[in-house]
Amino acid sequence: MIPKTAPTLTPQRLMMVSVVVAAITIVLKTWAWHITGSVGLLSDAMESFVNLASAMFGLAMVTIAQRPADDDHPYGHHKAEYFSSGFEGILIIGAAMAIIWAAAHRLVDPQPLQQVGWGLALAVVSSALNGLLAWGMFKSAKIHRSVALEADARHLVTDVWTSVGVVVGIGAVALTGWLWLDALVAIGVALNILWQGAHLLWRASQGLMDKALEPDVLAEIQKALDVFAHPTIRFDHLTTRQSGQRRFVDMHMHMPASWTLGRAADARASVEQALMRAVPGLRATIQLLPTDVEAHLDDPLDAA
Repeated sequence: MIPKTAPTLTPQRLMMVSVVVAAITIVLKTWAWHITGSVGLLSDAMESFVNLASAMFGLAMVTIAQRPADDDHPYGHHKAEYFSSGFEGILIIGAAMAIIWAAAHRLVDPQPLQQVGWGLALAVVSSALNGLLAWGMFKSAKIHRSVALEADARHLVTDVWTSVGVVVGIGAVALTGWLWLDALVAIGVALNILWQGAHLLWRASQGLMDKALEPDVLAEIQKALDVFAHPTIRFDHLTTRQSGQRRFVDMHMHMPASWTLGRAADARASVEQALMRAVPGLRATIQLLPTDVEAHLDDPLDAA
């Protein structure tokens, strides 16, 4: 059950905060790049533009995901969050390629840096803002099981590490005078961003393809079913999937054919309630079958 304090950390509110923080960090990092001329800080600023676009799209998708089921979408709109994760991955990959392009030119033609101290200070402040926001998003994503929030939080963490790398690189340039280090750091940052974008795309694709629930969640489901274990009652053909914040489980429940329909329905209701208590947000679909009847699921059309 979601705690009463959760409304202050709802996905919509945090995505709105993410939009504001992204706008602030764009100003700070662009200012830092302008006064220093560092291509490393330019790459950091470009990623903040990605943060802003991702947060705005994520806000739209989280809002759609909260809509109730309707005639056209009887299972709800929860998968909208996967579009947010995929869109963010595409933007990150695009930003990484642009950073590599800019850094490659600077690697060939290094330029001296100006006002390094102020530039580093602005980068550290923006990084701290992103770190605090990412912490709040991870916490809320766990409570609400929000894929969009987790994707944005992971991107913000990447942004923090990007800023750390840029700060270290610029500091090294100031200490050694090796101007090519600035471009090298930018390329390293871009490769890290590229990996993160690919990871987000992969996760979004898995969600859209109805990936099974995590092993620890499956263990909780099995534990709840074991309570009802009996020589006359058994469960089989258990399948699971996740759709954004929602989790689904389908199974067959076998029981004696001599039971009345009312008794069988009561037993099924008890199992459903136990499953929902064990796994918050779970929706269980249980088909009742006599003990000596087996379901045939090998439809030739399914294998085609």
